[in-house]
Amino acid sequence: MASFVDHVVLHVAAGDGGNGCASIHREKFKPLGGPDGGNGGRGGDVVLVVDPSTTTLLDYHHSPHRRAASGKAGQGSHRGGAEGDDLVLPVPEGTVVKNADGEVLADLVGPGTRFVLARGGRGGLGNAALASARRKAPGFALLGEPGDAGDIVLELKSLADVALVGYPSAGKSSLVAAMSAARPKIADYPFTTLVPNLGVVQAGDVRFTIADVPGLIPGASEGRGLGLEFLRHVERCSVLAHVVDCATLEPGRDPLTDLDVLEQELAAYTVDESLGGRPLVERPRIVVLNKADVPEARDLAEMVRPDLQARGLEVYVVSAATHEGLRELGFAMARHVAEARAAQVVDIAPRVVLRPKAVDDSGFTVQAEEGPEGVLFRVLGERPQRWVRQTDFSNEEAVGYLADRLARLGVEEALFKAGATPGAEVVIGPGDGAVVFDWEPTMSAGAELLAGPRGTDVRLAEGERPTRSAKREALAQRRSARDQAREQLSAERAAGHWVTPDDDER
Repeated sequence: MASFVDHVVLHVAAGDGGNGCASIHREKFKPLGGPDGGNGGRGGDVVLVVDPSTTTLLDYHHSPHRRAASGKAGQGSHRGGAEGDDLVLPVPEGTVVKNADGEVLADLVGPGTRFVLARGGRGGLGNAALASARRKAPGFALLGEPGDAGDIVLELKSLADVALVGYPSAGKSSLVAAMSAARPKIADYPFTTLVPNLGVVQAGDVRFTIADVPGLIPGASEGRGLGLEFLRHVERCSVLAHVVDCATLEPGRDPLTDLDVLEQELAAYTVDESLGGRPLVERPRIVVLNKADVPEARDLAEMVRPDLQARGLEVYVVSAATHEGLRELGFAMARHVAEARAAQVVDIAPRVVLRPKAVDDSGFTVQAEEGPEGVLFRVLGERPQRWVRQTDFSNEEAVGYLADRLARLGVEEALFKAGATPGAEVVIGPGDGAVVFDWEPTMSAGAELLAGPRGTDVRLAEGERPTRSAKREALAQRRSARDQAREQLSAERAAGHWVTPDDDER
């Protein structure tokens, strides 16, 4: 069974928000107690946290499905629902987070670094929070929003300063064991190392880490052997040390040929540019001619050293068995690591940039599309889609509240401008989860015109204020009309058209 995993696909789901409560306060002798439904609780987040005690992604390989707790529903008497607990997932330092499309979301470096993978849904409002002067006792509440869900890719990339690369059985693990306190598995057969081994080396005042990368073979950058699986652990290294086996008995192999093959594979490997990594061939390189304790290997190493130095490479003849040349090699590695650290750009805290929305930004768009049954109008926007998710469509009052919110947002006006007519098919949201309905515009009866800020009347703002002469003329017209009506009534009465009880007595 594998004990080291550096690449997993994680299926995460944040907690859903709790539903709001629709409740009316009931108490003896208080028949109209008012709404008292509480709000639903927020759903829990899924959070990644760098844990120094975690060295592998094995747990997520065996259990890739992770879900946070959902929020509880609200209750009566203004009791809000409990929030869902966050799900905290520990990961090793150097974990890279990507989405399903391969886009880098986060590079987790440093103990305690946190990254929210999926955010929990917001809880729905209870009817107590929805009450207003115009809607004193709502008979509905809003539903909780669903939490984020999706597939996330986690890749572990080691944070070693120096990477030991070379053919299988070149002595890389032996060098790690000889230069540090690490004790990797060592054997006399190829591919003994199946996982990267890390060791800490102290050379003077410089302390650095070295990584034993599993053996590379021709075609490793294309997937042969184990090279492609573990070359990602070389991306963060500042210095590359080519470990060359000078005592190999395989035909067709010699130090110069082995070095050319290693250089070719490193050049063919594509570094993740989104993490700011340089190509591997641009890193400082050291050539380590190993197994100098074998007489034939020492002679071969001394023979090829001038050719390698002619290429501008630093060459060190060492023996992991007798520790010959390891001190000089350690100080050379420390010098390159110190130079690389000094050349690193100091991270500056990012400047906070405020990007307010434009004044004419409505927050939604309406576009006409050709549907299977004719033209339909699709409404897209964060707020309309969120309101639809919060609506209980089994409650007519809740549906009416949604219609009022959309009308106040300006959706109906935008539908008119887009060419929609009563009965047109309107879709809110993208994809198959959208809400489809036949649109019926809201009718204005005139009473809505009276609604406005206190002390204002829209009817007074429609015309100009009459002058004093205009008021006198209007009063004279009303008096003249009254006198004419009285004269006409007297004439009709005299002609016998109107008979009263007093007339009969006379």
